[in-house]
Amino acid sequence: MTPADILIIEDDPAILRVVKDNFVTRGYRVRTARNGEEGLEAALNGRPDLILLDIMLPKINGFEICRAVRAEKLEMPILMLTAKGQEEDIVRGLELGADDYITKPFSMRELVARAQAFLRRRQAGAAERYKFGRCRLDTVSHQLFKDGVEVPLTNKEFRLLEYFLQHPGRAFTRDSIMNAVWGNTVMVTSRSVDRCVTTLRSKIEPDPHRPTFIHTIRDIGYRFENELKEGE
Repeated sequence: MTPADILIIEDDPAILRVVKDNFVTRGYRVRTARNGEEGLEAALNGRPDLILLDIMLPKINGFEICRAVRAEKLEMPILMLTAKGQEEDIVRGLELGADDYITKPFSMRELVARAQAFLRRRQAGAAERYKFGRCRLDTVSHQLFKDGVEVPLTNKEFRLLEYFLQHPGRAFTRDSIMNAVWGNTVMVTSRSVDRCVTTLRSKIEPDPHRPTFIHTIRDIGYRFENELKEGE
């Protein structure tokens, strides 16, 4: 199998060197860029399998790179590298099309595990049936089964669960969930998303008060996890 191609766009030479070395030693092909202009050119022309993207970059910032990549209909995962506590930047990046974020200083083990999970999911592609825990969602028959018994879902619950399962591991803001599940023509608030998540959790989680699958991202939104990280 051809090794995945990873593009790292980071202006801090120390971080860039450590991240690059960790992926190279694991057999990945790695390209790097030290400013946004070079990074955008490498992303659009090289079309890597995964982009690790710093936000604060010389010449062109990470937000504009993310916007430009998605404008070209390129769907490779984008994992943002952000400063700790910059919730507004995280939300903005996710709304522009980034898949997830990791805050500095970060654990290399966690960064590699996140990246590998996105690469596995990208290779797996779309599915008609999804399995998670004791549940199975059939998108053809529009049914959810738990331990072989059908679990009734409302239309919004089904669409929300399907959306999560189509993008496992990806961080979503409430606004992006509203647009994807409810659409732009319906008047809905973030509280509607929270209520739908709560009822969905009651139907799929082993313990709705300690979610296994639908995780809350404080001040941002939600992430659906369907696999353990390395070492767990």
